[in-house]
Amino acid sequence: MKTIFVKPASMEKKWYIIDAEGKNLGRVAVKAARILRGKDKPEYVPHQDMGDYVIIVNAEKASVTGNKVEDKIYYRHSMYPGGLKSEKYGFMIKRKPTFPMEHAVKGMLPKGALGRKLFTKVKVYAGPNHPHQAQQPIPVEDI
Repeated sequence: MKTIFVKPASMEKKWYIIDAEGKNLGRVAVKAARILRGKDKPEYVPHQDMGDYVIIVNAEKASVTGNKVEDKIYYRHSMYPGGLKSEKYGFMIKRKPTFPMEHAVKGMLPKGALGRKLFTKVKVYAGPNHPHQAQQPIPVEDI
């Protein structure tokens, strides 16, 4: 069995744009993670960066189902004793409107060096404006 290594020069990276307004947060994150990994490409291999760039706009307007606005909690720890902090989704979306989307996409990427590299290729914006018009992003509709 041979390990396949695709030359990076032969891969042309595309840019995709996803409008998250009114769409489910998790479904947008799944679609973004699949594009970042390159799972829809025929030359996909799990140990290489085969994916494209993703721009997510209107991240603060993504919807969540049920009572997640009041019930979903994000945790962080200061690494000091008693330093556990928690924040509900509703407050988080007001304080850092892009964080829930970034957190969801990052959780769906592989852990380790490959995942950290892939996460640099996702750009999340709270509103409809983004500075990547020169890349001519392709809109993603099937979410």
